[in-house]
Amino acid sequence: MKPSPLTLFCLVAIAAGIAFDKGIWQITPAWNPFAPLVVSDPVTPITRWKLKALSGDGEACREALNTAPDIAYTPLADYTPAAGCPLENVVRLAHTQVRFNASFVASCPLALAWTMYERHELQPLARRIFGEPVSRVQHYGSFACRNIYHRENARRSEHATASALDVAAFQLADGRRIGVLEDWGDGGDLGRFLEEAQAGACRYFGTTLGPDYNAAHANHFHLGMRGVSFCR
Repeated sequence: MKPSPLTLFCLVAIAAGIAFDKGIWQITPAWNPFAPLVVSDPVTPITRWKLKALSGDGEACREALNTAPDIAYTPLADYTPAAGCPLENVVRLAHTQVRFNASFVASCPLALAWTMYERHELQPLARRIFGEPVSRVQHYGSFACRNIYHRENARRSEHATASALDVAAFQLADGRRIGVLEDWGDGGDLGRFLEEAQAGACRYFGTTLGPDYNAAHANHFHLGMRGVSFCR
């Protein structure tokens, strides 16, 4: 008699369990959902899940941040900088491998997502197109206690929990500046860099918005942790 699908599934699960137990099969840390996240690990479909899981575990998130090279940040105690907008599991990010126009408060998962995006997408992209790394990033900030588009009856913005960063421009090591407002859609290397930089961000941030989304984002990329790969 032909075994049922459930029986086959159970047999495969038992065989897999034995193989893992005997060391015949091994899961690399990048694919293991229970292994700590390390910034240098290859990016897999498990990576986004790990980032989401760290939203409720500040200690584990900071340990993951500490695996990033050349990072400077200050852990912050939970506090309420504005009525109705309490901040939890946040850090003040001073710099990573890039310098920012100003330090900023970010949820720890946002800071971690940025460091991974920078290492695995942004810097390789800049070197591939321009032969130079990104050295500075201009941003418009992360925290703002407000609703989406400042609408009275709208839901809270990701910025209300410091879970989003608005990026306006990138500067290469040789001094060249690439601005979202000025260079988006220019038809050359600058525009191609911005388009690919936005597309790459979608692998790390839950919400990635740019100039093609609406006029409110004509001058910046919105990189936020809410949602699952909403990329416009």
